[in-house]
Amino acid sequence: MLTILAQAALWLWFLGCVTTWRFGRVLLVEGMGVRSAEFGVLCLYSLGLAAYHALRPWGRWALLGILALWFAVQFSCHWRYTLFGAGERKLQGYNDCFRGTVRLFPMSDKRLVPDLYHIVLHGLILVNLALCLVGYE
Repeated sequence: MLTILAQAALWLWFLGCVTTWRFGRVLLVEGMGVRSAEFGVLCLYSLGLAAYHALRPWGRWALLGILALWFAVQFSCHWRYTLFGAGERKLQGYNDCFRGTVRLFPMSDKRLVPDLYHIVLHGLILVNLALCLVGYE
């Protein structure tokens, strides 16, 4: 049950990258639409979930591979720049793109500081990756 809840939470949360999550004047994330790489990742994750639940036992390995790839992409696009610093162009692009979103920590002029949406997204990816890795049902 925990695995299903974590999978559903990640799917719904990531849907925000496709459709905008806005609550009144508060912007959580601005969606990129169905013609985006984000929509492709959502479809890939959906296929991984279908394989996980319908094609046991190898479906677990398919989903594990998708989650590991997804985390690697997120690390290379986000956390690498948080940990090691970012160039001016990358930093300006990220800060401009996510300027109006909810933040726990202020933007920096040296490091990429993820907004609330990305912090939760990456946490959910890691939780799902761990649950899938250990085979928790």
